[in-house]
This record gives sequence, structure tokens and C-alpha cells, in this order.
Amino acid sequence: MTIFSVRHITAYRYRREVDFGEHRLMFRPRDSFDQRLIEASLTTYPEQSHVRWIHDVFGNCVALVDFSRPSSELRFETWITLDHTPQFAPDIRIDEAALTYPFSYDKDEIADLAPAMQRHYPDPGDEIGRWARRFVRLGHPTETGHLLMTLCYAIRESFVYARRHEHGTQAPLETLHLRSGTCRDFALLMMEAARTLGLAARFVSGYVYVPDRDGSTVLGGGSTHAWCQIYLPGAGWAEFDPTNGIVGNRDLIRVAVARDPRQAVPLSGSYDGDGSDFDSMTVQVNVTTQPAALKEG
Repeated sequence: MTIFSVRHITAYRYRREVDFGEHRLMFRPRDSFDQRLIEASLTTYPEQSHVRWIHDVFGNCVALVDFSRPSSELRFETWITLDHTPQFAPDIRIDEAALTYPFSYDKDEIADLAPAMQRHYPDPGDEIGRWARRFVRLGHPTETGHLLMTLCYAIRESFVYARRHEHGTQAPLETLHLRSGTCRDFALLMMEAARTLGLAARFVSGYVYVPDRDGSTVLGGGSTHAWCQIYLPGAGWAEFDPTNGIVGNRDLIRVAVARDPRQAVPLSGSYDGDGSDFDSMTVQVNVTTQPAALKEG
């Protein structure tokens, strides 16, 4: 087990004082057996007039924040401490019936998985499907785990990571053509590729710990991060980070899961003013760690 500490600051600056509408925040990690939230705090400038917490349709924690006075700066800062238990590729234990691809989901699960199995983006020539099927062995059994790991690693090795300041996510077909994108773009491409194979996939937004390990480069640090989960019988929602070629939750801190990236935007809101009033936005994320204390006993 490891104790992670996260400091996340997002700041907006304006050329004059403006009034703010409600802002919607997804900063608070999801509690689970592999990540246990110890402490979390949220401060804003100007000071919020009201904060209301809800769970969205996916069970994510969402803060709805209101402000009562204008300002030329809007700043959100959260501190998070959590206990994290890493899982690795060998920990993904798939039911025997699903060890080889193709396989079928249980009929009782399909009703809930169906929305995550449907393709969400145009691909008239099925280019993503043809690309994904390249990783299926023809004439021989294809191990399900190996198929998905190979797909994940292919994006890591064959695509170029490039930060993009524009809002939103590229269409998966555009990412396939450009062979470059952000972590959100790569996660969405892998999701759509898995869906072409008949698998359920969903988007994950959160944080990644960037260790000074062995000289290898971990991408996506310093800001929020994104990856995907694919549902595998016996293993449940297994995590794949195609930006870094990570299989399992090592160094990954889940904040929100969703059927589509547009449903897991870390921060959204409005202000009363012209587009020219907006000046800049900065995001700073620092993830640090220390070994968890051993319990006596």
C-alpha cells in the first residue's frame, strides 16, 4: 500500500471583474477497495457562497459551487490524501469462459453494459474496427488479456503524445489518422477500438503519479490524466492506460468514470461577460507519495 497526496489547482484569469455562474467540479477520488480516501479539502477564490455535493448517474462525487461576488480571478484548490493498493496485469483474473476472444457477456450483465458497448463516434469506413482486428490472431485462439494489452501497448508505442490546450477530445478516427493526441484522445481511441470488438468500455478521469523510477518516462503528470476501463468477466472493470502502457491501476488515481469523456470533465462552469473578457487558464497537479505505515499487531 502507498499513501498518495494530491494538490490540484485550477485558476482562471479575466481582463476585468466578472460574475460567476455555478461551477461543477470532479476533483474528489472514488472510494473503493484499491483506493481509500483519507482526507480531502476544497478552497476557492473568491470564497464560495455555497457548495453542494451530489452523486451523478455513474456514482461520481460532484461538487456544485456558487459564488456571490465578482472577481478578475477564479481559483480552485483541492488537497487529497488517499491509501492506494496497486494492481498489476497478473492480478486481472478473467473467467475461464472469457479467457479467449471472442466471448459473450452474461445475459444479466448485458442490459447494464449495453450503453458502454455501443460505438459513440462516426467511423463510416470502419477504420477503427479494422485497426483493432489487426490484434486478433487469425486461425488461432486469441487470449483476451493479451489482445487488450497489445492494443494498449500499440497506442503507447506507435502514437505521439502531444498536449493540446483546446477544450474537448479529438474524435477517435482523427486520433487514428494523426497518430498523435492527448491522454483523453488515446483513452477514447482505445474505448472505441474495444467497442468494435464487442467489449464494454468506459472513460476514466483522474491523476497519475509520475515516479522517478528507472529513467522511463510517465506521461500525463502535472495535470489531470485520463485512461479507460474494459469490462472482463471475472475481473470486472480492468484499467488500461494507453498513454503510458499501464495495465492495472499502478500509479493511477480514479476520480470519475463515464460512458463518454464529455461526462467526466474535471471542471466546468460559466461567467457573465464577453469572450474577450477571458484571459488565461492554468492547471497544476502535484502527486507525491510515501509508504503506508505498517500496522502493529
